[in-house]
Parts: sequence; structure tokens; C-alpha cells
Amino acid sequence: MLVGIAASDTDFELEWMANKVAGLRLFEDDDGKMNRSLEEVGGSILSVSQFTLYGDARKGRRPSFTRAAPPEIAEPLCARFAEMLRDKGFTVEEGEFGAMMQVGLIN
Repeated sequence: MLVGIAASDTDFELEWMANKVAGLRLFEDDDGKMNRSLEEVGGSILSVSQFTLYGDARKGRRPSFTRAAPPEIAEPLCARFAEMLRDKGFTVEEGEFGAMMQVGLIN
């Protein structure tokens, strides 16, 4: 999953996000309906920080990232978010914060 951290995020928002991720019914049941959670399918998580999720392109031609947390705030919060998911029993791998990474996904 791609994780965006806002400058205003706290443990409260991180806990909300962790609970939401754990409980989202994103996976198909036997009837082909998205009715199963990550926990129910025994899934694991790849958590990759991505400040561009907070890109605001409403004005001009260059996005603004002023709502994204600066690295000194975002990095420990990303680590804390991953830890919260581990505390819920998930296997969590993390990307390298601030690195240029190539991640393949099937959507």
C-alpha cells in the first residue's frame, strides 16, 4: 500500500488508518463479492511512503505538496503506522523511506 502522511497527522490518525486497512473488505468471497478483509485472507502488507499522494494540482501546472509532512515528521510516523499493523498480527514489509523505488502492482 502507498502511505501518505500529512503534516497534521498524529497517532490518532495512524490508529484510524491501521484499523481501516485491517478491516477493509477488499477481497472476494466464494460468491465473487468483495467481502473479505486482509485478516480473513491471511494477507500481508508492503507499506511504501509516498508524499505525492498529497499533491494538490488545483492551481497552475505544478503540484503543491505543502500538506505532506516533511521527512523528519513523516519517516517516524510511517514506521509507527507499520508497527501498529504488526501489532494487529500482520506481516508488514516497508519500503526505504525517501528512496526512489520501483514497485510493481497488479490492480
